[in-house]
Amino acid sequence: MKILITGGMGYIGSHTCVQLMLAGMTPIILDNLSNSSEVVLTKIEALTGNIPVFYQGDIRDKKILEKIFSEHDISSVIHFAGLKAVGESVAKPLEYYDNNVNGSLVLTEAMKNAGVKSLLFSSSATVYGDPAEVPITESTPTGAVTNPYGRSKYMVEECLRDVQSAFPDLSITLLRYFNPVGAHPSGTMGEDPQGIPNNLMPFIAQVAVGRREQLSVFGDDYATPDGTGIRDYIHVMDLADGHIAALKAVGQKAGLHIYNLGTGQGSSVLEMVNAFSEASGKEIAYSICPRRPGDIAECWSDTSKANKELNWTATRTVKDMSEDSWRWQSQNPNGYNE
Repeated sequence: MKILITGGMGYIGSHTCVQLMLAGMTPIILDNLSNSSEVVLTKIEALTGNIPVFYQGDIRDKKILEKIFSEHDISSVIHFAGLKAVGESVAKPLEYYDNNVNGSLVLTEAMKNAGVKSLLFSSSATVYGDPAEVPITESTPTGAVTNPYGRSKYMVEECLRDVQSAFPDLSITLLRYFNPVGAHPSGTMGEDPQGIPNNLMPFIAQVAVGRREQLSVFGDDYATPDGTGIRDYIHVMDLADGHIAALKAVGQKAGLHIYNLGTGQGSSVLEMVNAFSEASGKEIAYSICPRRPGDIAECWSDTSKANKELNWTATRTVKDMSEDSWRWQSQNPNGYNE
């Protein structure tokens, strides 16, 4: 079974490729390397014994999509490719709408032209906006998003909803991630953002390894136990396994399928800092800064639907997330740029 993985060299995509290959599937990777490294191919090969087919290109490029679909009998597409930083999206909304929304439309049209009827979309809990209550279920209202990143994910969801309605034989699965963290337990693969990290865990890790002076904690005046924002952090390996579970359960089943992928538990920023400090044995320097535009106080999931219908449950703990992140960062202090 050949699976096209857009953004397959990126953080979540690369870990999912490893798990797909170990499950006997064949990933075909498309990535423009805007926030990833070609070194990832050798890491995947070391972990699986095989090197996946890789096309360097952009999901907005119709010609390369046509080439891939003509050269391979693709059974499903897992669509990871996209810009993903909340803060950056506020400063660069046009780039986010072009890459995330337009790119998804170009990809979907290419799939339709090639007769590929199965798509798993890398969506986000940001589509729920600032929820009235937690935990968040799949029936929690969407659309009242608080930043362009979340709006781009919501827009793509709505577009795919319309496409599936117009073409009922399609299988479209929307996987709403909460906060992916962690690394492959081998320490050979992990999150390696270009430039200054936009997400919490890689920034903490870079402080611990000495690449950054201190962490900025944006807001300590939220209505939470320690005043810092609470999120549902999920290990990237659990997330990767969630894609395989979805592919097997509903990937070839016509309809629109929606699942939360999280742990069902929330952790605050300072709780994550303390967990990483314990895992690494390092003091994590941080300073309290004003809240960022678009951030919300708390967000965590109800994953009972995925647990039941996909036979999938996140099993790795915050301790596992911290230890695996530190193993990756301490063994690769400069990420993939060794």
